[in-house]
Amino acid sequence: MNVGDRVRLLTGREEGIVTRLLDNDLVEVAIDNDFTIPVLRREVVVVAAEEHKAFGQSAASVAAERQAAASAPRPSFAPQKPDAPANSSVGGKKADKGPKPELPKAQKGLYLALSHQSPELLAVQLINNTDTDLLFTYGEEQQEKYRGLLSDKLGPKAVSKPLAHLHLKDFEQWPAAVVQLLPHRLNGDTAFELLTKRLAFRANSFYTSRQPAPILQKEAYLFQLDEKPAAPVALEKLAANLQAQLSGNAPAKPAAVAPVPEPVKTILPPSHEVDLHLEVLNPDAAILDPPLTNTAILRLQLDAFEDALSRALATNMHEIVFIHGTGNGTLRKEIHKNLSRNRDIKFFEDAQKEKFGYGATLVRLK
Repeated sequence: MNVGDRVRLLTGREEGIVTRLLDNDLVEVAIDNDFTIPVLRREVVVVAAEEHKAFGQSAASVAAERQAAASAPRPSFAPQKPDAPANSSVGGKKADKGPKPELPKAQKGLYLALSHQSPELLAVQLINNTDTDLLFTYGEEQQEKYRGLLSDKLGPKAVSKPLAHLHLKDFEQWPAAVVQLLPHRLNGDTAFELLTKRLAFRANSFYTSRQPAPILQKEAYLFQLDEKPAAPVALEKLAANLQAQLSGNAPAKPAAVAPVPEPVKTILPPSHEVDLHLEVLNPDAAILDPPLTNTAILRLQLDAFEDALSRALATNMHEIVFIHGTGNGTLRKEIHKNLSRNRDIKFFEDAQKEKFGYGATLVRLK
């Protein structure tokens, strides 16, 4: 048993990934990438890779889904009918299994997805959610130096193998990802120009990019690479350039100039207590003419909250307190709604009632 192995608990149906070997008899397992628990080695078994290849998901997961479906209560307003076997027939026709639930349709395009392999480890993959083949290269740029890592072909509606692995604890040292993309269709009637995309990850946009990934069928930090689709190549212009080069009349190409890399900005952690009162965020708000509307004030407070939270996550803070006051409760409600949707939050609660009353929220980060 090694770190990274997928295991199943013998005492239940849960599955997870081994994140640490604590000692000879104890391992740490991340369950569904949400929380980690120490487990005795004799109480887990490694899930064979062939199981996922054959069934698409583990046998335990299938059994759990079937049992949950069988034991689920039927709606009181619907007539109860016995479930027909999968291969049963009525009048010589196969029984209708009923409509399958539709997954939300993902927007077509090319994406770079970073998905959790464990709470701290992310796998980088390329998603081709289009109807054409894709030729691509993947590399990294760090300290003005580029390093090519992989080139391959990806079919339509497919996901690449992991291109790299990144640790969240090293977020500030992550290199920029450089991806080159060339759509291609066999016997197609259109040629496309090469797309080049450079992604430098920033805390304020990275942690808000988490969403269901197309094709991958799980949540990931998702970045679209073809916001501007590849343009078709003008064949007449291509032929004219080729003829000019063959005749020796083509103008000299300018020397290639490498783009100036963006300076690396140091992410500073916020203070342990972040005061979101308007007079703290904007001391001049009281003398503005016209005064700020309630909507503008709320937006200003939420922007300050989101900025502080993203910097706290990026700098691996353990907890942070947001002072929002009591008032009519609108700001508190919006903050709690945001926190409840964030998978990187361990829990949150009212903070230090003797100091703040009910006007502050303590947030514990994973």
